Amino acid sequence: MNMFKPVMFGLALALSAGQVQADSLRCGSQLISVGDRKSEVLDKCGAPRSQDVVGYQRSFDRRVEVPIEEWVYPQSGGMVQYLRFVGGRLERIDSKRGH
Repeated sequence: MNMFKPVMFGLALALSAGQVQADSLRCGSQLISVGDRKSEVLDKCGAPRSQDVVGYQRSFDRRVEVPIEEWVYPQSGGMVQYLRFVGGRLERIDSKRGH
């Protein structure tokens, strides 16, 4: 029972910050997941509200730079989904209330 309180406190703290990270996201009846290609996300979720290149990252072999993109999808209820792609693969999904 002693571990229950710290876990609940951590969860409450994360939710109160207003941003939550997830490994998957539902787009209508489709599901996208970290690791999916940009083309898969476009097929399942449609065009994002905005799409920006926010930087570049060197590849693992350090020979080329790959783009880092952020796509924004507004959801019902005031939630906004931020999808981060690195080198064309979905790396991260963040949910945040409002904009």
